[in-house]
Amino acid sequence: MYLVMGQDIGHDLFTLLYDVARLMRVEADKRARVDGMTRAQWALLIRLSRSPGLSQKEVADLLEVEPITIARLADRLERNGMIERRPDAHDRRIWRLHLRPAAAPVLQRINIQLAEMAALMGRFVPAETQAVMVDGLLRMKANLLNNAEGAPADAAVMREIA
Repeated sequence: MYLVMGQDIGHDLFTLLYDVARLMRVEADKRARVDGMTRAQWALLIRLSRSPGLSQKEVADLLEVEPITIARLADRLERNGMIERRPDAHDRRIWRLHLRPAAAPVLQRINIQLAEMAALMGRFVPAETQAVMVDGLLRMKANLLNNAEGAPADAAVMREIA
């Protein structure tokens, strides 16, 4: 047990969430390097597979990085033939990012790696416990999103995520 100001930080929710998220990032980094990629490249490919045609700015906002970071990631993935930039139909200053066929096998490997990570993390955690954890995290996410918008989570939001 680790005590900080009288609180057991070994079982503190914030500390545990932070530690698990950090360990997930470390594991993802390790797995991405096997394919000569980075976790950031993985994230960009995953986002584009789910939402084709995002602008570099939109992806930057989703991944919480600066647009220049996405530009550099896109440069690298474009050179490797995995994505392409297309001009926006309404604003010539905006580039839309799209996957190319070469990204498909890479995304398959990424999905395998993500499934293996989920299995590793969930080992020895009963399915019922995982379901309760997911429900709790969804509720926490709704609370934080609603707070960011200036309103507390209400019963309608809670029903929506349930």
